Amino acid sequence: MNQPLISIIIPAYNRGHLIDETLDSILAQTYSNWECIVVDDDSTDNTEAVVEEYVKKDSRFYFHKRPKSKVKGANSCRNFGFEVSKGEWIKWLDSDDIMYTEGLSSESKLINEYSKVILSPLVLYDFDLKKEIKKSTVFSVNLVHDYFTAKVALYVSGPLWKRSFLNKQDYLFDEKISNVDDWDFNMRMLYEKPIIEFNEKPIILYRIHLDSLSHEVVKGNKTEIISVLNALEKHLKLIKVNKITTYKPLLKYTHIYYKRAIYNALSSNQDYTFYLYLRIFKIHFYNWYDLAGLIKVSFGFLVYKFFNKGYVFFK
Repeated sequence: MNQPLISIIIPAYNRGHLIDETLDSILAQTYSNWECIVVDDDSTDNTEAVVEEYVKKDSRFYFHKRPKSKVKGANSCRNFGFEVSKGEWIKWLDSDDIMYTEGLSSESKLINEYSKVILSPLVLYDFDLKKEIKKSTVFSVNLVHDYFTAKVALYVSGPLWKRSFLNKQDYLFDEKISNVDDWDFNMRMLYEKPIIEFNEKPIILYRIHLDSLSHEVVKGNKTEIISVLNALEKHLKLIKVNKITTYKPLLKYTHIYYKRAIYNALSSNQDYTFYLYLRIFKIHFYNWYDLAGLIKVSFGFLVYKFFNKGYVFFK
């Protein structure tokens, strides 16, 4: 059977202490026709030296530095990696992911002349506790809706994309956002209604650790929270304008997300609570949506500001 070339593209920043495990898992693949492109995002540790050892060891590994003309960030590295890649199929990978030995092989068995993307689940894993957290869900009959509302989770490393499909897109990763960048990318690709094959087998151990950007949202990092909210609003508008799927349930989900963000900011005494309130007010006003809910949140906001209590208004 003919094995199409799969390009594995990895952005890396100060991953010298972890990336060897990722590259070892690629070396161990039973599927042999791959190339691995690591794009360094101006690391200050020994990432380059570690990767160069693999380049010397196996000609399928390539190391690039992000061009100075491109903005800093993983998305720029992914986009550049795609530009220099040669594979018929594209696998984005994070620099701390671990691939199962049969990962690429299990996905390749689902490749056919019609498929544009193979969706595979991941296993979320705590390497410190050596404990499996859960297996992600990727299958849905209404994938856009369920991905928007977090009922399914695709991550950046889950899908295997056909290059010819990606070549037709206006752009790939949005270099202006830092958090939920994979969500933004996957959502836009799904809007194009690619023919999907679902893989039942997990292909990657997804590392859970405290310095990830998703944890920055939990910890109240303003920049990352705003990045998430920008992405939600961006896609609400795209879905509404293009009538991609039912709009109102996604608006409701966004309202609930905003309420949670406002309450978390209030309870941790953040300095951007009023900014978040103005954003939820704008969403309700322009969509003429759930005015009673907006009044409830508004009252709760004032109560919490003056009396430091009022969780009931954010339920």
